[in-house]
This record gives sequence, C-alpha cells and structure tokens, in this order.
Amino acid sequence: MIKIVIGGQIDKQIIADEVKKLGGENVEVDIKSDLDAAMAMKSGSYDYYIGACNTGGGGALAMAMALLGPELCSTVSMPGAIKDESFIVGEFGKGKKAFGFTAQHRDAVLPILVREITKK
Repeated sequence: MIKIVIGGQIDKQIIADEVKKLGGENVEVDIKSDLDAAMAMKSGSYDYYIGACNTGGGGALAMAMALLGPELCSTVSMPGAIKDESFIVGEFGKGKKAFGFTAQHRDAVLPILVREITKK
C-alpha cells in the first residue's frame, strides 16, 4: 500500500478524491495541513506528498521545501504552464517525493502523478 498525503492550500478534498479514484486499492490517501503533511513526510509516515495552490509552488510546496529540501520537491505546473509528461516522469527518476501544482491543472497532472506513484 502506497501512502499519499495531501497538503497545500486549495481543493484538498477534490484532489484526495481524485487520487483515491485513480490509485484505487493501491493507495491510502489522507488530508493534512501543509505543515502537518510535510512533517508526516519527514517522519516517514507517508511515501508521497501532493499539494495544490494558485502558483504551484508557494502554498502547495513551501512547507515541504522547508522540511524535506528542494531535492525531494517538484513544481509540475504553474499559472499558464503545465510541465510535460516527460518532465514529470523524470522527476520520479530523480527521487522526488513531493509534488505541487496549480489546482486548475489537476486533471492534467494527477493522472501522471498517480500512475508514476503506483508503478513502484
């Protein structure tokens, strides 16, 4: 079972529901504040962090960046720009564990994120 924590600032329940739908029985999903989610990642309680905000990196990933370090975090979309699939897949290859995006891009990025997470 892969444990995913939803942090960030926007649409947490919608994102959690979509991750559960996409991941099915392979994932366990919980929602926490961005600080609690990042702390839970740092303690090893979760395998991956997903968060959304209006910029893709600020409220979505600020606490994760501070507690986990930039080497484990990736912004996969920002206003007006969604990273392509090869970039997102490549971030997993680099060992990234925390992903941020703008909430309006969730339909584009969540299927890729969950597919890559559940490959492991």
